[in-house]
Amino acid sequence: MSSSVAAAVSPTRQALRRVRRDRSARLGAWLVLVLVLVAAVAPLLVKLAGQDAYTYNIGLLDPARGNAPRGAAGGLSADHWFGVEPLTGRDLFSIVVLGLRTSLFIAVVVTIVTTVLGTLVGISAAYFGGWYDAIVSRLLDFLFGFPSLVFMIALGIIVPSSFPRWLLLILVLSVFGWAGLARLIRGQAKSLVTREFVEAARSVGSTGWHVITRELLPNLLGPVLVVATMAVPGVIGGEAALSFLGVGVAPPTPSLGRSISDSIVWVYTGADPWFLAFPGAMLFIAVLGFTLLGDGVRDAFDVRLRRAI
Repeated sequence: MSSSVAAAVSPTRQALRRVRRDRSARLGAWLVLVLVLVAAVAPLLVKLAGQDAYTYNIGLLDPARGNAPRGAAGGLSADHWFGVEPLTGRDLFSIVVLGLRTSLFIAVVVTIVTTVLGTLVGISAAYFGGWYDAIVSRLLDFLFGFPSLVFMIALGIIVPSSFPRWLLLILVLSVFGWAGLARLIRGQAKSLVTREFVEAARSVGSTGWHVITRELLPNLLGPVLVVATMAVPGVIGGEAALSFLGVGVAPPTPSLGRSISDSIVWVYTGADPWFLAFPGAMLFIAVLGFTLLGDGVRDAFDVRLRRAI
């Protein structure tokens, strides 16, 4: 009885069970959960600290040291848990937690958009084939060969400042982020469109949308989950890199990438090396958590890897 029940468990559920047994994946999941909770209650945490990310505290700066924070550890105190920002005196704890909120929001939205778009385009190209598949293939080749980073930087410069930068980041990262998943899903789906269950669905008059969503998509859920999980840290890093280059989220909106960018000169001169510590640590933990979770999901769904073990 137990063997028959085990055999009836879907491959997706079996993979999710393997994820729960993976220590690294569990650690990554806990890190992600904590970060999501911190981002969700960031305004409450800022109020609890009694500070905000926009008030200038010039009196906490030392003009003799180029307006670096007074005191040790970047102005760390009972009022300012992470110290203050050089030149402005803004509370660094508020900047970090609200910057994490910004980064996670952009990363999650971009991942959802690219996953949905890449999955649907890849499956539909494999299912319909013909001229539609040819056009999709050429479009994917174009996106892979296009200098996306240069385009992102140029677009960030020429777009009017009145346009919301967070929305611009979402649009730009989404446009160039779905092609990899679409190519992967297209290749996986091509091996499924000739299978018996797809032919059976066609023979009873099922529409193309029904075949794609009810027959093909459930069998491609594993690769989609793997790519989506692994895409989040890449988007977080991409957003931070664009903010680092000065074309990301505009000030005074908190951003981890811009804080890291602003901290470089202070670390280089030794005037305030603590300015880099907290934004850098938060970004590192976010990328580490999603990477560990993504590795666990990939290992759980990778049949070839499990056979090798």
